Amino acid sequence: MSERQVAGSVVVTGAGGVIGSHVAAEYARRPGWAVRGVSRRTPRQATWEHLPVDLADAGSAREGMAGLGDVTHLVAGAYAERPTTRELSEVNVALLRHTLDALAAAGAPLEHVTLYQGGKAYGAHMGFFNTPARERDPRIVQPNFYYDQEDLLRAVAAERGFRCTVLRPEGVIGYAVGNPMNLLMVIAVYAAISRELGQPLRFPGSLAAYDALYQVTDAELLARATVWAGGAPHADGEVYNVTNGDQLRWRHLFPVFARHLGMDHAEPQPVPLAEAMADRRDVWERLAARHGLVPTPYEDLVSWDFGEFIFRSGFDNVSSTVKLRQAGFADCLDTEDRFLELFDRLAADRVVPPAP
Repeated sequence: MSERQVAGSVVVTGAGGVIGSHVAAEYARRPGWAVRGVSRRTPRQATWEHLPVDLADAGSAREGMAGLGDVTHLVAGAYAERPTTRELSEVNVALLRHTLDALAAAGAPLEHVTLYQGGKAYGAHMGFFNTPARERDPRIVQPNFYYDQEDLLRAVAAERGFRCTVLRPEGVIGYAVGNPMNLLMVIAVYAAISRELGQPLRFPGSLAAYDALYQVTDAELLARATVWAGGAPHADGEVYNVTNGDQLRWRHLFPVFARHLGMDHAEPQPVPLAEAMADRRDVWERLAARHGLVPTPYEDLVSWDFGEFIFRSGFDNVSSTVKLRQAGFADCLDTEDRFLELFDRLAADRVVPPAP
């Protein structure tokens, strides 16, 4: 089954994030699509219309999206971090609800909504989950904002008559600036600072995580899957895992990264990244000045907490993508090659320093 060639008007929320920015750009490359992106942060070099709307406030959402009466597709990529499970659910369910209600108030002829989840749907944040994870696996007992958002989306879809699809990526990597929850940037910035300090590249997590199987999802591949889902009627109501299609072990990749970045490699050394890298602002600012890097506030550059969580997850993290392939989306990427390509792109665009 192939993607149905359709065109329409799409709005992408969270368009300032690594997922949303790539999805908006992918739709903008497709002929016949009107593309708007909603985010609080003004994006760099956007090829689509940007709307600075506060989706956390129902009134602001309705006012800011009043002109979207032509929207046929919604990509719900907005996300807000909160410290507790309850607060996380409350704020992210509100973001989705306010978006859906604002589009309804605008009279948008909505046909399809794409929603994103992730490994936490299977319990990846709990310390262990059964692998390979399949979309038919039961929910875990712990409350989860993914479930609450999905339940809201399905209820509203049934009431208002639009289609919906849920995509579950893992460890998204992509070319982006100012999107801290991005594993690519965690590694690239950590390596640049280590090199500036005259240190070899060491895996900064646990030995268990160094050897465990992991997977990532390239943001460009996820964007193509999103467009596919929006144009595939048989994807209505379905949930799909989306990854590059291979697995990795950091034990194999970090020596490759070191060679590519012009560094020595050494054995792992567990480091509390959030604590250690908080004191390296001066090193980064020195690098940025020397190489004329794109100005980005240090706190917006990388989420060290995110990187520390990934690099201390000492269990296999593998999702089956069989269901997605059988449904007709068979795109895949070699993760090692893709990391190296993206490192080079970051350096070429002066997001990170070039390798010597």
